[in-house]
Amino acid sequence: MAAIEAEWPLIAAEIDVVDAEIATINAAEHGGPSPLDWRRLRRAEARVTRVAAELAARPAGLKAVA
Repeated sequence: MAAIEAEWPLIAAEIDVVDAEIATINAAEHGGPSPLDWRRLRRAEARVTRVAAELAARPAGLKAVA
């Protein structure tokens, strides 16, 4: 359970990417994704990268406890 809690920010960020991808796909049926849809996807992807880097930079002891 502690491992899941430690990685939860990354899991949540990846869920945001999936949500943004779904919105982009759904927008394709209504004239295509707007610039806001693309921005949402880019920001979600950037968040995954940022959170993954933060998780990787944690000392080994904190990764399991966080």
